[in-house]
Amino acid sequence: MSKVVPIAIPGIHERFLRFFAQRAPDRPYRVLDVGAGHGAFSQTLRQHGYDVDACDLFPEIFHYDEIECTRADLTEDLPYPDARFDAIVALEVMEHILDHEVFFREARRTLKPGGVLYLSTPNILSLKSRLRFFLSGFYYSFEPLDLHNNDGLQHVASLTVDQYHYLAIRNGLQPHEVTYDKAQSTSRWLMGLYPLIWAYSKLKGLRSIHNDPAMLTGRIVFLGYQRPVEADSSPAV
Repeated sequence: MSKVVPIAIPGIHERFLRFFAQRAPDRPYRVLDVGAGHGAFSQTLRQHGYDVDACDLFPEIFHYDEIECTRADLTEDLPYPDARFDAIVALEVMEHILDHEVFFREARRTLKPGGVLYLSTPNILSLKSRLRFFLSGFYYSFEPLDLHNNDGLQHVASLTVDQYHYLAIRNGLQPHEVTYDKAQSTSRWLMGLYPLIWAYSKLKGLRSIHNDPAMLTGRIVFLGYQRPVEADSSPAV
């Protein structure tokens, strides 16, 4: 079958694959691709030797015949048994859903102990994004919403890193990693503001990962959350 064309930001699949492959152990390794879209990343994962399941709100748009795409609404229970997956990947999906609480809870349930949830989402904390919000009221990669459009394609949720961490911990997952795909040139040019940001954050007691140089320049943030291994006795809230 011919290669499925990605519908994500150009280059993001290749960068996310490098990020994922460096952390995934030797195969066999069962991965769930949520919000799989046309199936481009599912195809890439399978071609790299992973055992892949895929789901999407609109499975009819999935074009990779080697994998069955199951219908799944990420704001509801996932149609998979407990502890099925070694990893779950959500590539450019989180900004499209409103009820992240259910998704994080279900991710924990369907991951094996020690399994990891890997996310990518626009970095609204970059200096480019902050300037855009200051000037327009909209973060990087977010636009005015069509209030009557429910096709699931709009960017409706802009969460910060510590909000994602909060959701994960609340639902029994532990923050595992934070990185980004590449630095934005616009944000690098704005790094002259960093001394002011550093001083203000220190003065106000707001020092956090939000104001790290890497977070101020990164374009797309990559996040990892792990289901604990030890006894696995802490229930999700």
